[in-house]
Amino acid sequence: MEPRRALRVGIPLLIVLIGCASFALRGIRELPKDFKIHFISDRDGNPEIYMMDLDGSHQTRLTFTPADEYYSVGLLGWGQVVFLTDRDDNKEIYRMNVDGSDQRRLTFTTEDEDSPRWSPDGKRVVFGSHRDGNWEIYVMDADGSRQTRLTHDKGEDENARWSPDGTRIAFESTRNGHREIYIMNADGSRLYNLSRDPADDWYPVWSPDGTRVAFVSDRDGDPEVYVMRLDGSETMNLTRHPGSDEFPSWSPDGLRIAFVSDRDGNPEIYVMASDGSRQQNLTRSVMDDDDPIWLTNNDILFHTNRDGNWELYQMDAEGSRLHNLSRNPATDGRSLYSF
Repeated sequence: MEPRRALRVGIPLLIVLIGCASFALRGIRELPKDFKIHFISDRDGNPEIYMMDLDGSHQTRLTFTPADEYYSVGLLGWGQVVFLTDRDDNKEIYRMNVDGSDQRRLTFTTEDEDSPRWSPDGKRVVFGSHRDGNWEIYVMDADGSRQTRLTHDKGEDENARWSPDGTRIAFESTRNGHREIYIMNADGSRLYNLSRDPADDWYPVWSPDGTRVAFVSDRDGDPEVYVMRLDGSETMNLTRHPGSDEFPSWSPDGLRIAFVSDRDGNPEIYVMASDGSRQQNLTRSVMDDDDPIWLTNNDILFHTNRDGNWELYQMDAEGSRLHNLSRNPATDGRSLYSF
């Protein structure tokens, strides 16, 4: 089965959650009162970036161009957002303040850029670029300077993610003829194949303590959520179900993992302990529920079409207190964040 790599709705990617204060240590996240959710919506005719409060109130449009905005990600406490847009005829990376002011272009190429993500200290951005004829991993300073290519291979290198301490980067690569999970130092050195399996392995997600990587693999015949140590050892199939299980998301304390499964006939949000035990269907809807992310250890944001169009919902970690945040007949884009 092919990995699901594109959004299955009518607009491009993503949302971002961002605020202006720090969070508690050891993974116990405390959201500041001024915490904002950024998201993509086509309610004004084309995909643009919007902002709203945690309860869905004060929805405000931040970008105003006839182009499409594809992807937006911020870093809690830094007040800056990087986003992807095709306003320059190809997909380029821009930066702006949380409120949409001071929009500045960071990349200047004739080929597409993709998937920018802040380093944990807010000083650098890792991203994918097609400027060399295939997808490679690059890094740049927060102002767009010192753009440096980290990978050098004819395969496709994509979906780079910083380790929690910012010293390493995990990513997907097809350099061995199929998709595998690699890890490297933040300067591109000490490249290492973590997954080492003839099946496809994709979607690496660091545990909050940086000791493990969750990922998706079809090595057992269908997509399952796995976890492994940073040397590739102790690889474990967590989901073990004939359905499709994807999009793992760690809780801030690292004790639970949310994921998407179609084992009940359509995509639903599940949660399990980090060892794979206590798997529970949280959404139980006949419509599609997708893309879970944790706001706190007890609050999950997700994407659903249960109202006839794609909306952003919030619920607690038991599946109760369900709340439609975006409440608009347009398509409101799915989730990504960086804390």
